[in-house]
Amino acid sequence: MKVISLIIPCYNEEESFAPLYEKLCSVSQQMNEKYGIGFEFLMVNDGSRDQTLELIRNTAEADDRVKYISFSRNFGKEAAIYAGLQNCTGDYAVVIDADLQHPPDMLPVMYESIVNEGYDCATAYRESRVGEPKIRSFFARSFYKFINRIANVKMTDGATDYSMMTRQVVEAILTMPEYNRFYKGIHSWVGFETKWLPYQNIEREHGTTTWSFFGLFRYSMEGILSFSTAPLVLASLMGILLFLISLMMIGYVVIRTLLFGDPVAGFPTLISVILLIGGVQFFCLGIVGQYISKMYLEIKNRPVYLVKESKLGERRASNAIEPM
Repeated sequence: MKVISLIIPCYNEEESFAPLYEKLCSVSQQMNEKYGIGFEFLMVNDGSRDQTLELIRNTAEADDRVKYISFSRNFGKEAAIYAGLQNCTGDYAVVIDADLQHPPDMLPVMYESIVNEGYDCATAYRESRVGEPKIRSFFARSFYKFINRIANVKMTDGATDYSMMTRQVVEAILTMPEYNRFYKGIHSWVGFETKWLPYQNIEREHGTTTWSFFGLFRYSMEGILSFSTAPLVLASLMGILLFLISLMMIGYVVIRTLLFGDPVAGFPTLISVILLIGGVQFFCLGIVGQYISKMYLEIKNRPVYLVKESKLGERRASNAIEPM
C-alpha cells in the first residue's frame, strides 16, 4: 500500500487541533476506501506554549498513523516544513497548515492530479482574498508582481505552502539544506511539473494567527534576498545615477558662475547634497549588509532545528542540516 505523509507544522494550535484531526481522519478514510492508499500524520510541534504537544502525544498513543517531532524551541514554520520533509516516509508528501485554512477536501484532487494526470506536484493557490484586510492583500499582490520581475524563479500570485508532491520532488527539495529558507521559492526553483489548483480564501475559525504585518514583511524580504540579486544591482545603479547627477551639478555651477557671475548659494545646496548622498549610501550599505548577514548565518552552519522529543517509528529525527 502506498502512503501519503501529511506534514503539519503546529504552533499554539490547541483550539484547532481537534477539528483538524477529525477532518483529516474523515478525508483519509474516504481516500483509503476509494484509492486504497494509507496515511501518515507527521505533526511538527514548533515550540508551542499551549497544550498542543500534549494533544499530539495523546493522539499519537491512540493512532499509530500519527507521528510527531517536537522542537526544543520555536524555530519557525520553514524549519518545521524542512523537518517534516526530512522525516516523512510516504510515497507522497503534503505540506498543510494546522489551522484548516488549507482545506483537506482538496487532497483527493491533488492525488488524482499526480497519479492520473502525471504531474509531479499539485499546489493550491488562493483564487481570491475575500475576508483578508485590503492593505494586506495589496502588499501581497505587490510582492508577487515584484519578485516575479526580479527573481530567477516564477511564483504564482496567491501561492500557498499547501502542496502534494512525489518522493522525487521531496528529495530534490532536501538537496537544498540552506539555513535561510523560503519554501515557496525553493519549491518553484526545483522545477518539476506542477498543477495549480485554485481555492477560495478561508478565514481561520479557531485560535489567532501568529503572522503580523511586520512578520510577513520580513518573510517577503527573505524571499527577495534568497532568490534575487536585484537589490545589489539597484545599489550599483543608484551609485551611477548619483555620479551622473553630480557631474551635471558641477557643470551647472561652473557655467552659472563663469557666464553670469552668479554663484549658487552654498549652505542650503551643500546640506541638501550631503543629506541626499548620505541617505543613498546608507540605503546601499543596508542592502549589502542584508546579503552579508545571510552569508554569515549560512557559513556558521548551525542546525535548522533541534529536536527535544519525537515519535517517528523507523526513521529518527535529525538535529542538523547536512554539511555543505
